[in-house]
Amino acid sequence: MQRLTGFFRDVVKEMKKVSWPKRKELVRYTITVITTVAFFAIFFAIVDLGISELLRLILE
Repeated sequence: MQRLTGFFRDVVKEMKKVSWPKRKELVRYTITVITTVAFFAIFFAIVDLGISELLRLILE
């Protein structure tokens, strides 16, 4: 039980050392991530559609 208590005490101590982002940075990073994910989702959807059409033309 002492090891578990010591572990959580160390976790709290380390979390106080963390440099948390400011609100402005957090919003900017979140927008960047969402934009990047949306771009790649659209990109791969287009690539998938293109490959599907190509295979349909080849197989028909």
